[in-house]
Amino acid sequence: MILGAEQENILRIHWDEFTFGVIAFLIILGVVYKFWPKLTAALDERANQIEGGIERAKKAEAEAEEARQQYREKLEEAHRQYAAELEKAKEQRAAIIAEAREEAQVEARRIIEAGHAQIEADRQQAFAQLRAEIGALSTDLAERIVGETLADSAAQNRVIDRFLAELEQSESAEQAEVR
Repeated sequence: MILGAEQENILRIHWDEFTFGVIAFLIILGVVYKFWPKLTAALDERANQIEGGIERAKKAEAEAEEARQQYREKLEEAHRQYAAELEKAKEQRAAIIAEAREEAQVEARRIIEAGHAQIEADRQQAFAQLRAEIGALSTDLAERIVGETLADSAAQNRVIDRFLAELEQSESAEQAEVR
């Protein structure tokens, strides 16, 4: 079926359009060819910048990770030093406490021994005073009982010594009974 003459063959080439298309293509091809090195250089430069940026970012990230690792190591070292100093301080505290305790015990023993010595000295002094007073009282009593003066010091000392010996014996006997 052939349709009317108005219909044209769609496969037919229109030379004026073809010519115009070829000329336009050649102009565009010439412009692209002229600017192709600049375009490729710009694209290469942009690719290099992107790759360089990526490399710099990776390098900066690696440096940051290295710095972070060094910081962690320094922080861990500081923690170890702190723990060591703390342990050392605890040991020193324990040594100081032990030393103070030992000094206190030595001082307490010294004070107790000094107290015992003072008590013994006071007892001896009191005993000597008591002996002298008892001697004087016993001499007075003996003079009253005997009725004569004991002016002789040797006789007076014998009487005092005998009286004190009897007094000590009676005191020892009383203590033995109490026990």
